[in-house]
Amino acid sequence: MKMKLRRTSRPKLRWGIIGCGKYAETGFIPALMELKRSRLVSVYSHDISRANSIKNRFSADFAFDNLDNFLSSDIDSVYIGSINSDHYEQVIRAAKAGKDILCEKPLSLTSEQAEEMVRVCEENNVLLTINYVLRYHPLVIKAKELIDKGVLGKIITIGSSFNINYPPDDNYRFKKELSGGGALWDLGTHIIDLFRFLNGDIKEIKGFTDNIIYKSEVEDFASAIFNFEKSGYGYFTASYNSRKAFNRIEIVGYNGALGIDNLLGKKAGPVKLIIELMGETKKSFRKRGNIQLLLLKDVEKSFLHDQQPMIKGLDGLQNIRLLEKIENR
Repeated sequence: MKMKLRRTSRPKLRWGIIGCGKYAETGFIPALMELKRSRLVSVYSHDISRANSIKNRFSADFAFDNLDNFLSSDIDSVYIGSINSDHYEQVIRAAKAGKDILCEKPLSLTSEQAEEMVRVCEENNVLLTINYVLRYHPLVIKAKELIDKGVLGKIITIGSSFNINYPPDDNYRFKKELSGGGALWDLGTHIIDLFRFLNGDIKEIKGFTDNIIYKSEVEDFASAIFNFEKSGYGYFTASYNSRKAFNRIEIVGYNGALGIDNLLGKKAGPVKLIIELMGETKKSFRKRGNIQLLLLKDVEKSFLHDQQPMIKGLDGLQNIRLLEKIENR
């Protein structure tokens, strides 16, 4: 039996980035730059010119197109923002190199892959977390507190619509062997994780996928209904085919209801939380929040002290199992 040794706290977290896509450049790395106890050290891409471009823009020390050399550089943790089909190999190799890991969603393409990834991280005493940023918005956390305290009474339903317009192009998301799927694997996975965060584990789930507007290798529409182990039912739609949509989250309990607007599919403006309770006037709250930065603050603190962040590798595994059930795999 392998002994797991605790690591001492580190004064600063040295990061490596695997994958230099648009989100890494415009979303993840700028948020990382705001952390006081983190530093970008190494950048990896299969395209060395792209790795060098990101290295120079963000003042990293090293750029690599060889993954072994990258993992041997002076880093403590890695962000894996590559295409979905690469997560499996890269997480396992990073874990065997002893690096703590923040992986993009979904964790992998199959639950079998995800099971192995979680196991290898545990065997190598490596922390694994997934970039499910929606959990971290302050008004989402407030909604969870109200649910947990029973303010809404017994939960009846939690529902959501997450619809954007994304015509097929040459992005990897439209190649099933690289992405795992379309709207379901890209957007629906966020909703499943968010609902599990708000109301606990899902007992049974059924769903549909279709191509209503755009024809490609992957679905442009997905819908599912499920019941929670604790109380109530959930439902959602996720799509790539809507030019205009009322994207929102609604939580209905016996004593009241919550609505969350401007969280899904929006890049600007504050999120709005609406609360309606029996015997009280309607209340609403607005709050901005850089959810990528908020997640990274939790990950930085956790990795520095060798503690598991809020989101576990097992969350990523469970979310994939639910995606597979929706697809009737």
